[in-house]
Amino acid sequence: MIKMPSVRGKRISRRDFIRLASGVAVAGPFFSFPDRALAAQKTLRIAKWAHFLPEFDLWFESAANDWGKQHDTKVSVELIPIEQVRERASAETKAGAGHDVFIFPWSPAEYYQHAVDHAEIYQLVAGKYGAIQQLAHRSTYNARNKTYFAFADFWSPSPLHFFQDYWSLIGMPLGPVHYGSLLGGGKKLRDQFGVPCGLAFTPTLEGNITLHTILYAFRAWILDGSGNLLFNKNAFALGALKYIQALYKDSGSPDQLTWGPAGNVQAMLARKTSSSTNAISLLRTAEKQDPKVASKIRLQPPLLGRNGMGITALPHVTNCSVVWNFAHNQNGARQFLADMVDHSRTAYEKSLGCNFPIYPKTVPDLIVRLSKDAQSDPPGKYVELKDALHWTPNVGVPGIATPAYMEIFNSSVVPKMVARMLKGEQTPEDAAAAGAAEMQRIVDKWKQV
Repeated sequence: MIKMPSVRGKRISRRDFIRLASGVAVAGPFFSFPDRALAAQKTLRIAKWAHFLPEFDLWFESAANDWGKQHDTKVSVELIPIEQVRERASAETKAGAGHDVFIFPWSPAEYYQHAVDHAEIYQLVAGKYGAIQQLAHRSTYNARNKTYFAFADFWSPSPLHFFQDYWSLIGMPLGPVHYGSLLGGGKKLRDQFGVPCGLAFTPTLEGNITLHTILYAFRAWILDGSGNLLFNKNAFALGALKYIQALYKDSGSPDQLTWGPAGNVQAMLARKTSSSTNAISLLRTAEKQDPKVASKIRLQPPLLGRNGMGITALPHVTNCSVVWNFAHNQNGARQFLADMVDHSRTAYEKSLGCNFPIYPKTVPDLIVRLSKDAQSDPPGKYVELKDALHWTPNVGVPGIATPAYMEIFNSSVVPKMVARMLKGEQTPEDAAAAGAAEMQRIVDKWKQV
């Protein structure tokens, strides 16, 4: 005996059932059961900064779609140029609507009020790959409310890239090893051979990372561990700015003040500069575009700092994903981020080694891979990155990445301060004072939040 179906809990007669079925038959050959008709497929909308190497983004979108098929979820991925990331994130948080997941290339501390607590994601991953690393913790933790405003899964170191043939011309085949030799050697190269130094100074990701690294390496720290302003409270800030001024005057080029995103990379690939700090996407791009140019580029750890600072450089990228508290699919977003860690090994490969895993267990043979890199010409030059985690502190150091620090970073306070000085609009003293005033304004604003 056939049991009659019911609609919203009420049984219907056999006559009504036949009538409904006949109506469906006229409309089409398929019978749609009510429960399935009412259940819409889940969606997961992801916004992601556009990677320096398009190969990685192609893989990421494919992997995200595969995850969606496994979880009956329609996944969409939107790539956003890095220079537009902050503007887009601010627009979404202001509207309280947008993507479910927003992936930043730096700490999104400014948006902690709009994020869910990501501690659960870290806990899910810890069972497989261990506790959270310091770089991730200090880039995604809010000390005020004891929550994690983002989840970090990979990062990219910022080694020094230099042309060995250029530096050999002045008797320095191993390149500069500290800021003094960069200044002295850079001056010789420009004076004798017309090849300027290629550090990025403009309000771009490359310029921000380079200049914040120099300040930290000179002990010209911006905020202390408690979030109080340190910049220009001692002689270190002025010393760092005078060094930058001398480096630009003695070994720089006017082009440095007009570079857009990846301007330092383009100058290196054209062999118009002798050295620059950057993620290894610079070298990987050279290997694809012109292997002969790539064969002349060498890598080495960051320059040795001053005033007691050792070898150090801020990460070029700290990949931080945020699940917005207004996201429609928060549970799916959390699960997606946790599951993607399982693919860290493939992510490392598809990024051509740019994406260093936050969880070392996911790529346990990292040092072997660096030493035996198939694209390396000459062989072995990527092994210079084997200790990268030891010389890479978080953006925000010596403290954690706070909202105030990240606003200082993202609003390009430091590159703008340096530009006024290098253009002759302000003395180093005046530039330092003006920069400190703007930093203090930002610090005070966040204390009121």
